[in-house]
Amino acid sequence: MDKLKSLDQTLFLELNSRHSPFWDTFMTLISNKYVWFPFYLLLIILLIYFYRKRGVLMVLSLAASVGLADFVASGIFKPFFERLRPCHEAVIGTAVRVVDGCGGRYGFVSSHAANSFAIAVFLCIMLPRQQRWFKAFLLVWATMISYSRIYLGVHYPGDITVGAAIGVGAAFLSIYVYRFIEKRYSYWTS
Repeated sequence: MDKLKSLDQTLFLELNSRHSPFWDTFMTLISNKYVWFPFYLLLIILLIYFYRKRGVLMVLSLAASVGLADFVASGIFKPFFERLRPCHEAVIGTAVRVVDGCGGRYGFVSSHAANSFAIAVFLCIMLPRQQRWFKAFLLVWATMISYSRIYLGVHYPGDITVGAAIGVGAAFLSIYVYRFIEKRYSYWTS
């Protein structure tokens, strides 16, 4: 376990060490959850517009996916593992480049990664094949948000990886529930 932690810290320090004023501003912006509210609102509107009742069920399932991912990441993992964020870590804290504040005390796992991957994976599976460009955008978007957390000095790569896995798992679970409801209750398909 110590070797894994050391590898995570080494990789973090390498990824966190490359900074410029442009990227500092860009990463701070894409990491800000409030910046994405118009995007989320547009997604909700488009899903309901194109899919009608099914769109409402998709939005509810997507919200459940994000809620579950966030709860597991912030409500279960962070208090259980109590792994300090890199910027709070005594051993490497002075080498960490923090751009926009350190955030809470614990960082394992990243809620940003969990939530963004829950959204991206849910929509990638639920949207039709013809939406390949948008699906690619969603995966790049989730990856960039996740990487921004390392860049900003608040998460290790391991925090991001496990957070993304939680998001993927939450998305699959929500899709399963969505399909069960859709199949069981004809209201959503009429």
